Amino acid sequence: ANPVDPLGDEFKRLQAASFVDWQLIVDGMVTRPATLSLAEMRSFPTTTHITMIGCEEGWTYIGEWTGVPLSYILDRVGALPQARYVVYRSIQPDWWESIDMADALHPQTLVAHRMNGNELTVPFGGPMRLRVPRQLGYKSVKYLNHLTLTDTLKGFGKGLGGADPDAGYAWYAGI
Repeated sequence: ANPVDPLGDEFKRLQAASFVDWQLIVDGMVTRPATLSLAEMRSFPTTTHITMIGCEEGWTYIGEWTGVPLSYILDRVGALPQARYVVYRSIQPDWWESIDMADALHPQTLVAHRMNGNELTVPFGGPMRLRVPRQLGYKSVKYLNHLTLTDTLKGFGKGLGGADPDAGYAWYAGI
């Protein structure tokens, strides 16, 4: 687990209440913008995959991840055909990334809320984490709380597609 902990006051408040007030906002190029609670997310159809996280720092981890396919959420909110990217954010300030629609719709891309049969814990990104197993670990943002569908990455950070590309990493992190 990455030792980064989003110790902001809002996160601490949510964690103290067992994340009952956690929300995932989905907006942008959709016909039905939504604010989804953790309870709603847990009620949606799930899938489970055993996949590896490969970190750009060199370590790897194989785990069983359970969550809602991102494609299900995008279908539910009515993703517009003009949308080319999903920009996603963490409750942790300035932590965001993006993927193209091909990766967003891939059947292994999940909004995970369980790992190895248990609720996803904070050190591993709980209560919700985007899992993008076809890309390096920095694309699997922890503490997920916002998805924005867009046709351009301009206007987000430096326009390079994520906090890590803004810091010099490649936007496409395929493995």
